[in-house]
Amino acid sequence: MSSRFIPRKHVLALSIASLFASGAYAQTTTVETEPTAASTVVVTGTRVSNRTVLDTASPVDVISADTLKNSGTTEINQALSVALPSLNFPRPGLADGTDTVRPATLRGMAPDQTLVLVNSKRRHSSSLVNLNTTIGRGSSAVDLNTIPTSIVKNIEVLRDGAAAQYGSDAISGVVNLRLRTDRSGGEATVNYGARITEYNLLNAAAPAGGTWTAPASRKRTDGQSANVSVWKGLAWGDTGFVTIAAEYKDQAHTERSGYDMRQQYARVGTAYDPRELTVNRFSAWYGEPEMQQTTLFLNAGNDLGNGVKIYGWSSYQKREARSGGFYRIAQDVRNITSIYPDGFLPIIAPSVDDYSATGGVTWTLGAWDMDASLGYGKNKMQFQIENTLNRSIGPTSATSFDAGGFSYAQTVLNLTGVRKVDVAGLASPLNVAVGTELRNEAYTLFAGEPDSYRYGGVVVNGTPAAPGAQVFPGFRPANAVDTSRSSFAAFTDFEANLTPELLASIAVRGEHYTDFGNSLAGKFAGRYDFNKQFALRGSVQNGFRAPSPQQQNFTSTSTNFIDGVPYEITTFKPTDPVAVALGAQPLKAEKSVNLSLGGVLRMNSASLTVDAYQIKVKDRIVLSENLTSTAVRNFITSQGFIGVGGGRFFINGVETKTKGVDVVFNVPYNAGNVGKFDFTVAANVTKTEVTKVPTTTQLAALSPAPVLFDRLNVLTLEKGQPKNKLNASATWTQGPIGATLRATRYGEVLSPGTTAALDFVMHPRTTVDLEGRYALTKQLSLAMGAENLFDQYPETLTPALNTTGNSSFSNYAPFGRAGRYVYARATYAF
Repeated sequence: MSSRFIPRKHVLALSIASLFASGAYAQTTTVETEPTAASTVVVTGTRVSNRTVLDTASPVDVISADTLKNSGTTEINQALSVALPSLNFPRPGLADGTDTVRPATLRGMAPDQTLVLVNSKRRHSSSLVNLNTTIGRGSSAVDLNTIPTSIVKNIEVLRDGAAAQYGSDAISGVVNLRLRTDRSGGEATVNYGARITEYNLLNAAAPAGGTWTAPASRKRTDGQSANVSVWKGLAWGDTGFVTIAAEYKDQAHTERSGYDMRQQYARVGTAYDPRELTVNRFSAWYGEPEMQQTTLFLNAGNDLGNGVKIYGWSSYQKREARSGGFYRIAQDVRNITSIYPDGFLPIIAPSVDDYSATGGVTWTLGAWDMDASLGYGKNKMQFQIENTLNRSIGPTSATSFDAGGFSYAQTVLNLTGVRKVDVAGLASPLNVAVGTELRNEAYTLFAGEPDSYRYGGVVVNGTPAAPGAQVFPGFRPANAVDTSRSSFAAFTDFEANLTPELLASIAVRGEHYTDFGNSLAGKFAGRYDFNKQFALRGSVQNGFRAPSPQQQNFTSTSTNFIDGVPYEITTFKPTDPVAVALGAQPLKAEKSVNLSLGGVLRMNSASLTVDAYQIKVKDRIVLSENLTSTAVRNFITSQGFIGVGGGRFFINGVETKTKGVDVVFNVPYNAGNVGKFDFTVAANVTKTEVTKVPTTTQLAALSPAPVLFDRLNVLTLEKGQPKNKLNASATWTQGPIGATLRATRYGEVLSPGTTAALDFVMHPRTTVDLEGRYALTKQLSLAMGAENLFDQYPETLTPALNTTGNSSFSNYAPFGRAGRYVYARATYAF
């Protein structure tokens, strides 16, 4: 539903009236004992207190702190991906900043179509825009890995649209991280592991006359990772708590390149250079990045008496990462042999600073539970490009450059509340919640040093050399941005049992944005309990996602390989004169319509839920094709951009329809002396169809007319994620001994090319994780395990799709390409 005809002053009046009439939703920060799956109380997707996970009108998954802890890697996204079949985390490589901030997806949608909350408050997103050929291309999502797992009590994942309840971004669902609220106790954990693996190679033959040959496979021990974390609960007076968590991570990079069969050096006369037989042909970094990361997190709250409580949390993370770009061989025209006689591997080394602070107060006002909060979060990413050069400067070029960067900041003011009203004829009190939200977003893009972007005048073979630092030219002063926008929202939410069996809820939310206008979202959800064992639930709603400031303002130039051919591609702002000339327009909000229908079945302690869904999105914001045709390049050159191989920009206009089914079956079982078991089997089937693609009259006028959103990107949306996924896990405890066994089957995935001949199908693969635990004392426990125990890899790319040898595997591989990870963990409770 659109509200562009609703004047802003009416929205403001409605919100003020709502506050005086009804109040706001109050956040709770009480300590809870560890519940069973069926009795877990959730706060996501409902504003009724004491609603359990199996009593909601929409599906909610709860991932416990133990689930997060009992795994080898400490990334929240990775833990969620093996716990939830509808969540995918493909772990791309050779993708610039996306190597460092890797997005996840829910229900086959884009990463930025899932809203992330911390204690039910909106979390700020990363400043990074994912640009290259990866899942989530064009999105800017929340970086969950800025939150240490040690501070998390549990994670609630609402698998349903919720824009009417929470605002922009909640098209596919909501991830709500609930923080620890401990007044005492603590835990220190040391985790160390490494990749011990072997992978197969498929490589082209050496050039005619070449005698070098590639091995059939390669063994690697790398990716060593050490993680030290600690959390401590402290008492704050008689009723308050302060929970502090700290984490340090040191990770070595992994390298899964192919064997580079290309001729590296110019011939000596008619003969090959002897160095062809001695050069390292495993020359690329393709895998997990090198990373050092320090994180601090604090959560606090106290009861001041008379119904007044205060709460707040704050976080800071410093992340230093290094990942590789595409290798430049010695005779590459982008190389200067006097600087790098054997070629060079450019290193992209982003530095990320992420911090946040939120504080609030809850109180009672008559019959209303009120909540007011103010939150601020900022993510800054600055790039240093190492082991590189500016080819256009010549032999005097430096080899390391400050390439500039960007930042995103968010300030959110909430005033919300909730109350119950007795209404005649209803089987339960009517739960009424209303509130307002004022949000300000700021985006800054700052230039690098001049040599990181400038054209130095060198001409190579009659063509101007590419300007700027190789692999990642710095941001230019002309790219610099310092902008902000504000939005104002008002919502109302009603929920009650119309009869003892029938639960119904209605939510409506109106928002005004200073840069594109208004949006109105509504949701109706219901649930009917036929008896204590069986219930049906469903919802119908419309939603929206506002264009992010990153999508509206980002601009840069980088190297992209398209079907094995390198291009220097510039991303233009939608308002840039070049983009406007090609048909770009100011971005507007995405609009969605969600339908869901599901069932809940209780069988003593076991439970089964089945939920079907359909999500239609209109005006979906996408990054256009890399427009590299001669007509486009000539036009861009006429605008003064020297050495640029093509352009792209963000645009509305794609329409998609996603259908799927989620199934979750859980059985806890007490086997007496044998121990306690918890079995879970969960499955997801998702299918996305692109029903409309954008066009512009300006591009249609070029000859030949380029396609704005072509088959590669269409197929990425339709088939770039697993068509189905199955998770099965079993956890066993017996006294001091415990074990967890997980298996995850990923369905077929297509890595699309620009033509059907270049499509690459990855067939289903199953990965298995196994961990054993033993408690030496009440305080000290040890664990050993392996993720991807049987060392599974996706299919190796053919030589036609890996012409450089840099990338042996597709970035669309749903579980990455790092191989087996073996680890040990020691935990001391105090």
